[in-house]
Amino acid sequence: MSHKHPATDVTIRYAFPEDADAVATLAVVDSQATPEGELLVAEVGGELWAAVSLKTGQAIADPFRPTADVVALLQARARQLRAASEASARRAPAARLRAALRGG
Repeated sequence: MSHKHPATDVTIRYAFPEDADAVATLAVVDSQATPEGELLVAEVGGELWAAVSLKTGQAIADPFRPTADVVALLQARARQLRAASEASARRAPAARLRAALRGG
């Protein structure tokens, strides 16, 4: 008989406003403050297991579930998104300058 690890199917996504209660509950269970700013969340079986702030990098997770790998995935994705955002911000002034020089 095959046993599937419960955290095999993880969905990483941006938090929605309707996730606020679940995120607040995670923070309480993890004895931490609710992370600031835009959040990424990890969902397993329709339940939020962890969240990470894109602004601060603070992570919260359910300490009663096997969340270490889930938090690592969230943090890795948050780093990717921050790097992409920073690269885009660095390119933005150059793009505006090129547009101005073209007259557009």
